[in-house]
Amino acid sequence: MKLTFIGAGNMAEAIVAGIIRNKVVNAGDVCVTDISTARLSHFERMYGVVTSSDNASAVAPADVVVLSVKPQVFPSVWPEIESALKSDALVVSIMAGIPSKKIAGGKAVRVVRIMPNTPALVGAGAAGIAAGEHAAAADLAIAEQLMGAVGVAVIVEEEQIDAVTALSGSGPAYVFYLLEGMLKAAEQMGLEQGAARELALATVSGAAKLMRETGEDADVLRSKVTSKGGTTAAAISTLEEHRVKEAIVAALQAACSRSKELADG
Repeated sequence: MKLTFIGAGNMAEAIVAGIIRNKVVNAGDVCVTDISTARLSHFERMYGVVTSSDNASAVAPADVVVLSVKPQVFPSVWPEIESALKSDALVVSIMAGIPSKKIAGGKAVRVVRIMPNTPALVGAGAAGIAAGEHAAAADLAIAEQLMGAVGVAVIVEEEQIDAVTALSGSGPAYVFYLLEGMLKAAEQMGLEQGAARELALATVSGAAKLMRETGEDADVLRSKVTSKGGTTAAAISTLEEHRVKEAIVAALQAACSRSKELADG
């Protein structure tokens, strides 16, 4: 399987690093294109892949073409890429806000859309994968294989991609926002910065691991650590008074709505 990545940004690098590290493909079967010679040199040096500044020639032999450019760049680069595609090539898009139908342009192009998130950079990503009109189960399997090399991949319907964007695509920012608040409070309470950071990070990752490994719902686990009249109960009561849960729901709905707006142009 020969893969060509159009765009050498951070997410492309995360995927390239993951698939080579996990031996999904050989480095010599991966080509990366970009307008930045510095980025191309970096990919050659770090991963031993083929690089090119010519999208058309890089796409011509590819079985899978990964569109990893910014959405606003897509209209300018797609015509030359489309004209060079093999008839049976799979197009995988990690661009936000561009529907598979817009990529296919009325042709029978097999398109799979992926909504990844930034923890893929450290092999702990969460990605939603959706098949376009002409994509088959085998195409979804390829996308799962690519994203499974950098984290968790879940298949959804394309109309659910906006919800995935709101939940996991933008999700790391919500966790960082929570950590900002936790660390600010820790500072005000007199905890040393290094100790506070270590405790906060371990708490967030540990809570996620506990929920995954026990299979229990969030509300059940929360109730188990919320003793009546205790410290956790005091904290949860304050969060409820400030309607934090309602604010979180509203925030995700706003992100989903914005994703739909962007998709509509």
